Amino acid sequence: MYFVAGTDTDSGKTIVSSALLHLAQEQGIQTLGVKPIASGCQDTPAGLRNSDALSLMAKSSIKLEYDEVNPFSFEPAIAPHIAAKEQGVPLSPEALQQTIDLCLYQDAELCIIEGAGGWRLPLGSGAFLSDVVKAWQLPVILVVGVKLGCLNHAVLTQEAILADGLKIAGWVANQVDSNMSCYQENIESLNELMQGPCLGEIPYLASATAEVAANYLSLSFMKS
Repeated sequence: MYFVAGTDTDSGKTIVSSALLHLAQEQGIQTLGVKPIASGCQDTPAGLRNSDALSLMAKSSIKLEYDEVNPFSFEPAIAPHIAAKEQGVPLSPEALQQTIDLCLYQDAELCIIEGAGGWRLPLGSGAFLSDVVKAWQLPVILVVGVKLGCLNHAVLTQEAILADGLKIAGWVANQVDSNMSCYQENIESLNELMQGPCLGEIPYLASATAEVAANYLSLSFMKS
C-alpha cells in the first residue's frame, strides 16, 4: 500500500497514480486505487462523482463501490476542510480512519491511495491528511510537478515527509509547464536533491492519458 503525494495541487498525482495502476495491470498485478478526499466533484444522478476517483477506479482490477473509493466528496472546487465545514461534515484524521476500511484493500498487490493538494492538506483544527498517512505508516510516492519553483517545493515536501518518519518509496518528475526554461538542468538538480529512486520522467503531454504516461514509469519501488 502506497500513498501518492504531490508537491502542489495539479502536480499530476492522478495521472501518475492511474499510470502506475495501468502498468501494474499490464503485468498481471491485482490493482486498487482510492481517493479518500476529493473536492470539485460533479453532481450526477448517482451522487457526487470526482474525475480523479473515477480515473483510479477505471485502472483498478479490484472493483469497489464509489463511496468506498471516495468516501469524502465535495462539490465546490475549494479546500476540502472549508467545504466540509460549510456542509457540516466532520473531517479529521479520526473521521478518515473510522470511515476507511483498510480490509477492503488487502487483496490488492498494488494499492495506491491518492492524496489531495499537497502534503500538508489541512483537515481543520490543526490536523492534516499527512497525519493519517503517518498513522498508517505508508511509504510515499512523491509526484514533482516540474515547473519554475519545483526544486523548492520538492525539497520542502521531502523534508516534511521524512520528518514525519515516513519512507519515500520513489518520486516522479512530471513536466507540467511545456515552456519551462532549463528543464534538463532542473531534472539534474532533482536527481541530486531527492531521496529514493526516480520512478520516471513524464514529459509534457498535451493530452495526458494513463496509457501514454505509463510508458515513462517504472514499478521498481515494488521490488524494494
